[in-house]
Amino acid sequence: MNFIFTKLFYALLTLGFVPLSLSWGRPGLRWAAIAYDVALLVAAWVDARTSRLPEGVKIEREVVGRFHLGAETEVRIHVANHSTRSLRVRVKDEHPPEMSLAGGREAFLRVASRTTATMIYGLTPPKRGRFTFGHVAVRYVSRVGLVWCAARVGATESVKVYPNIRRAREAELKALGERSLVAAQRRASWRGEGRDFESLREYVPGDELRHVSWSATARRGKMTTRQYQIERDQTVIIALDAGRLMTARFGGETKFDLAIHAALALMSAAARGGDHAGLMAFGRRVSAYVPPGRGREQTDAVLEALYAIEPEMIEPSYTRAFEFIAANCKRRALVVVLTDLVDEQGSRELLASLKLLRPRHLPLVATIGDRDLRAAVRDTPESVRDLFTQSVAEEIMHQREAALRLVEAQGGLALDVTAAALTPALLETYMRVKERGLL
Repeated sequence: MNFIFTKLFYALLTLGFVPLSLSWGRPGLRWAAIAYDVALLVAAWVDARTSRLPEGVKIEREVVGRFHLGAETEVRIHVANHSTRSLRVRVKDEHPPEMSLAGGREAFLRVASRTTATMIYGLTPPKRGRFTFGHVAVRYVSRVGLVWCAARVGATESVKVYPNIRRAREAELKALGERSLVAAQRRASWRGEGRDFESLREYVPGDELRHVSWSATARRGKMTTRQYQIERDQTVIIALDAGRLMTARFGGETKFDLAIHAALALMSAAARGGDHAGLMAFGRRVSAYVPPGRGREQTDAVLEALYAIEPEMIEPSYTRAFEFIAANCKRRALVVVLTDLVDEQGSRELLASLKLLRPRHLPLVATIGDRDLRAAVRDTPESVRDLFTQSVAEEIMHQREAALRLVEAQGGLALDVTAAALTPALLETYMRVKERGLL
């Protein structure tokens, strides 16, 4: 058994060494002192072998809430002492080594009889996925008190790290500001170019004649205009590209992670606006699909679908993804494709596949550009190498712009934004679609 000696043991051992050192010239006393020290060592070994963690002691790990990417989550180790004697223990948790630790994962606890003590520390996961906790290592004082005994309690435990929904909602509130707040609190209806009649009001110069209510004008004796509110109960489908180009990293996160949090912000805005939002992830094949819906259950389903998906070094199949949407979503929807384009071949497949969505659905293609690419075009070249780099960057950007203009020519919408501008631009475009009644 693994154990270490206590202060009591060293104090008793010292009592044996003192007469041993004083009686070195007197063999009888010397052997008696040696026998005492040997007996003390044997007693400590027997004490360690026979001591067990009291049956009334229970040690449990509690994770307070879910783990979310980049957010600190509290972990608690509860030591419940239901026995009749007090307990002194050292506990050390075997947390996932990939996670950042806040506070100590080891603590010394004094637990009185029939009470509970708790050790608390925080963990911050660096990425999504599944992580594993080990056992809880425990050191406790033996029955006689000569040694600290070691034990491992509990079982290994796997936990899931989900996308950061709080970060997505904060981005939504920051991007939409008052419009999002009004929608959240339901203080007023969004007014725009929708088809849902909202109220009548007196005509003012600048109102469109097509909105004039001639029957109400005749009754009131003055020009009266119909007001419309933004339609609710519409459908948004978000398609996340999990292919090769989405593996690029920005500040420790992949483009795919950035796209996930932009998608969550858009789903939150859609839910506040009364719409139904669904989500799919695709590479060569569709790897996850959550049908359109809203509410807490929908958010949970999306987080569950996305926590373990990682982009792969493969080319995505837009054709299979759009065929899947066309087959599974019969109602007209805003289909938001979060992807990236570099070469002409990828652009050509995307453009050819859009006919699978049109005219039933309204596609919005959002590409996540590279800051380095834009910087290479903006900066003045200082060498031949820089000149070639700038030339290639300009060609790539030209191909991207040409592809996105062709998306618009086919009746879709297009965005080419940096990672930082992705969420605000996406939400603004969604609001513009709603206000203009494009769905």
